[in-house]
Amino acid sequence: MPSLDDLKKRIKSVKSTQKITKAMKMVAAAKLRKAQENAERGRPYSQKMQNIIFNLTRSINNTDNAPKLLVGTGKDKTYLCLVLTADRGLCGGFNSNICKLAKINFKKILGDNKNLKIITVGTKGLDQIKREYGKYIIKKFSFKDKKQISFNEADLIGNEIINLFNQNEFDKCILFYNNFKNVITQIPQSHQIIPAENKISQSKDDQLNSYEFEPSEDEILEDLLPKNISTQIFKAFLENAASEQGSRMTAMDNATRNAGDLVDKLTINYNRSRQASITKELIEIISGAESL
Repeated sequence: MPSLDDLKKRIKSVKSTQKITKAMKMVAAAKLRKAQENAERGRPYSQKMQNIIFNLTRSINNTDNAPKLLVGTGKDKTYLCLVLTADRGLCGGFNSNICKLAKINFKKILGDNKNLKIITVGTKGLDQIKREYGKYIIKKFSFKDKKQISFNEADLIGNEIINLFNQNEFDKCILFYNNFKNVITQIPQSHQIIPAENKISQSKDDQLNSYEFEPSEDEILEDLLPKNISTQIFKAFLENAASEQGSRMTAMDNATRNAGDLVDKLTINYNRSRQASITKELIEIISGAESL
C-alpha cells in the first residue's frame, strides 16, 4: 500500500496535470471559434468552384481534347493518396481516424493490384502510416513552424501534385482529411481531386442557369483546374484546423474531468490511510500505557 507521502505527491501531480489540461481546453476553445468560421466561409467558395467546373464540363463537346486534370489519363493503375493530419497531438482520435480511413483505402488499392504512392502532410499522420506503408511514401510535408496554414501552403502541395501528374507518376489522386461537423463530431473524408469528380450537389439556380463562357471552355479549364486542386486542399486544411481544435477541446475536457475523479479517489485513499495510521498510533499508545 502506498505511503502517505506517495499519495500526497501523486495528488499534487494529478492536480498539476489537471491545470494543464484545463488550460489547453480553454486555448482550444478560443482557437476553435475562428477555425470554425474559416471552415464555414471556405465551403461555399470550394463548392461553387466545383459547380463551375461541372458546368464547363457539360459544355465540352470533344472530351478527347479536354484537359487530363478533368478527364484523367484514361488509366486506373497508379493511385496517389494525400493524407492531411496535424503536427501536434493531444487531440483525441483526430489523427487516428484520418489514418484509419486512409489505411482502409490503401489496403483496397493494393488488394486490387494497383500501384500506391503516398504524400503525407503532418508529422502525426507520417508516424502512423510509415510503420506499415513507409515504402510507399514519396513525399512528406510538415508545417509545424507555421502558426496558421495559408493558401500558399495549399498551393505548394497542389503544384507538387500537378508536377507529378504531368510526369505521368499517377492516374488518380485521393485526398484524406476530417470534415468538421461540430465540437464532438468530425467525419473522416476521402475526396478524389484528380480527375475531378462529377458528382456535384448543385442548387436549383445552378441547374436552371445556362452559362456563356468567354474565352472558350477549354482555356478557362486550363487555368481553373490547377487552382481548383489547391482550393480543395486548402478547404481540407480549414476543415482539419476546426476538427483538430474541436477534438482537442473535447479530449482535454474529458482529461480534466478524469483528473478530478482521480484526485477524489486518491484523496479518499489518503484520508483512509491517514486515519488508519492515527488509529494504529493511538492503539500503540494505549497498549503501552496499560502495560505500565
